[in-house]
Amino acid sequence: MKRINEFARGWKILLLAFFGVATSAAVLPLYGFGTLVVPLQEAFDWDRSEIMATTSFLTFGSIFSAQLAGWLNRRYGIRPVAILSFLGLFAAFVLLSQLDKLGDSIWLLYFGFMLLTFAGVGTLQVTWTQVINLWFEKNRGLALAIILSGSGFMGVVLPYMITIVIDWWSWRAGFLLLAVLPVVITLPLAYFWLIDTPSQAKSTTQKTPAETVSMLGFSYSQGVSSWRFWVINFSMVLVAAAIMVVLINAVPMLIDKGYSAIEASQLFSVFGVSLVAGRLSVGFLVDRLWAPGVAFVVILMSALGCFLLGTVDSSTALLLVSIALIGIGAGAEFDLAAFLIARYFGMRDYARLFGLQMGVIAAGICLAPTAVAMLYQQTGSYDVVLIVNVVLLVVGAVILLPLGSYPVFDLEHDSD
Repeated sequence: MKRINEFARGWKILLLAFFGVATSAAVLPLYGFGTLVVPLQEAFDWDRSEIMATTSFLTFGSIFSAQLAGWLNRRYGIRPVAILSFLGLFAAFVLLSQLDKLGDSIWLLYFGFMLLTFAGVGTLQVTWTQVINLWFEKNRGLALAIILSGSGFMGVVLPYMITIVIDWWSWRAGFLLLAVLPVVITLPLAYFWLIDTPSQAKSTTQKTPAETVSMLGFSYSQGVSSWRFWVINFSMVLVAAAIMVVLINAVPMLIDKGYSAIEASQLFSVFGVSLVAGRLSVGFLVDRLWAPGVAFVVILMSALGCFLLGTVDSSTALLLVSIALIGIGAGAEFDLAAFLIARYFGMRDYARLFGLQMGVIAAGICLAPTAVAMLYQQTGSYDVVLIVNVVLLVVGAVILLPLGSYPVFDLEHDSD
């Protein structure tokens, strides 16, 4: 199959999945929360350390919802689960906008963020990467990179959008904006365009090469018994924890360095631009080069970015460079996770294996925001946090190197 044919056939799925990732229960609350920290602190008089712990509950919910997503998609089909999940996500964000009417306990905020991952279970990356893996084979890495760049797109526009609506109204507007985006942008696309496989689109039983490959690979039990599965998971946990810490604390970090909220949001928008650039570059490269080697290089770039962010105070240019370097490494995170699972374990049980991987990553990083909050409270700065980030990223990059060559799947892997 020529490379151009996959994109010509699947461009609607690609566009849908891009916005599906951008407006998912994983991306919207995470990329929007950093801008909400200070307004919530001012509105409810909560400590910043308490507010920063909120995303721990988001990731805790993901431990279970990511695996639930794989099961629901397999049991009921991707389309109905996704459509209902966009409506659920809308309702959950609207509920969060009414926090002051429900009470002033920060535990309501914690519960609301945990609820988001279940209300929007069908919008998680498990859904969109599974669809792309079934529609694309030759260009799988680039296609995954394109759709997962939806998070980078939100990294560019969302902090600024939330800052503007909060200035116009209040913190409530930030949550209402997050509620509206999925149902206005992605829900209509999912209703008209979401088809699980190319053969369904053609109303034929003839399978494409990607769908044929989807029948081969490791079973769930074989996958979880493989040391490679857990090495990949451990690496992604370390990398995701470091990236998440920067993601939710970058705007407060920049405010502490003397920038206004608007200036900090504008500076942080570089993260989203570099994430998209890094993600597309990595996607292009892993289709042609050995993925763990590519990952090693780009993750070390993020480590350098964290080092610079912790040592630079007065140079806006160097701060922009540091944020850009971190964004490039962040661009390699989830698309590498999805690509490595597909290449090392096949598509036979991809949904359950990738769902488990997302659960493991969420479990591994759910306490990271709380740990950061404690370090910040004790030290009064983010210096120690960024040093720990450098260590996590270096270790996460190095342990991918022993993975070895990709397996060649045959019918032998189709039995437990």
